[in-house]
Amino acid sequence: MERILKQRDRLLGISARLVGLVGTGASLVLLALSDPRPGLLLLVAPGYAVLVFALVRIGATRAMLWPALAVAAGLVSAVLVRFGTVGAFDGLVGQPAPFPVPAGSVDAVRLLLAVSIAAVSIVLTISLGRMIVLVGAFGATLITTIVLFAGDAALGVVGASVLAAWFGLTVSGSVLSAALLRAARRVSSIGRAHRSERQASETEAQRRQGARLLHDTVLATLTLLAHSGVGVSRDALRRQAGDDARLLRQLRLSPTPLSMSGSGESSATDADGLKSDSLQAIRARFERLGLDVSWHGAGTVSLRPDRLEAFLLALSECLENVRRHSGVEEAHVTITDDEASVRALVTDNGVGFEPAAVPAGKLGYRESIVGRIEEAGGTARVFSAQGSGTTVVLEMPR
Repeated sequence: MERILKQRDRLLGISARLVGLVGTGASLVLLALSDPRPGLLLLVAPGYAVLVFALVRIGATRAMLWPALAVAAGLVSAVLVRFGTVGAFDGLVGQPAPFPVPAGSVDAVRLLLAVSIAAVSIVLTISLGRMIVLVGAFGATLITTIVLFAGDAALGVVGASVLAAWFGLTVSGSVLSAALLRAARRVSSIGRAHRSERQASETEAQRRQGARLLHDTVLATLTLLAHSGVGVSRDALRRQAGDDARLLRQLRLSPTPLSMSGSGESSATDADGLKSDSLQAIRARFERLGLDVSWHGAGTVSLRPDRLEAFLLALSECLENVRRHSGVEEAHVTITDDEASVRALVTDNGVGFEPAAVPAGKLGYRESIVGRIEEAGGTARVFSAQGSGTTVVLEMPR
């Protein structure tokens, strides 16, 4: 919000600078064309120079010195132009009296009062203190206008121009400031909504990850125990239960546990930032659980850490499904890789199933395999039919 407010002040300053410089330049051009006396131009040049400098600084800093200096320099310049053209400074400008008052000089003064000086009102609308300064600057400009054109037929035109310009620029500054504040509030509101949505998405992703890990490990072990651990030794069950206990502690202490089945197997990172794993954790687990897995192809998997975790967990769940549902005790895993991706082919000659008939609430197939791989950027394809075995193809880009 603070940065947006700074940008608002900067935009208002640039607007005031642009309007003021245009008015000052036009005033000086009109004066030079209508009253070309070198002495008069030299007399008013310092005031114009100070006015230009103050206007430039308004767009570069928030200090109140520069709007005040711009008003003072503009009023002094208007006085010098007005009295210089009516002969009050004839001795200074090198022109004997009487000298006819050029019509263009009135317009030059009017531009100073109604544009160059009035431009500061754009930056004096953003706070109560600045509004007080705005009222003072407007009052000084109005009084100077009345004094300079008292008894002159041009007073009505110049006075109306001053009133209209100050009112219009003040309203423009107020509207622009209010619009920028509304935009800032909307941006802030959108930012809060985005953060809330991101937090909700992260929470949901963590919940799904925890559910997948529980399904893949703890629930699988409990199911095995419910069937009296048929085909699995007591030592293997005890070790598997220990691994699951470590996983539960990770889930309790950390929202994003990354240990593969709580095995504690370490992994290394290669020179390209890819994480390598020898698949020993998966092999050891299913050897304990009595599944005869024949491994073919590459003996390691090299991927980014997040993709490696998803790939190995999905591969482990494929083998768990073979062990629990296929009706056979043998599976084949073929690991292949190239420069673009890593692939795993898991096959069995079991009873098979119909992938389209899997209920939506089943975590093992839809979440632990397909959902997990797709969230990490890979693809999972399942080929199976009743009585024809199952083949699962996992592919993960590097």
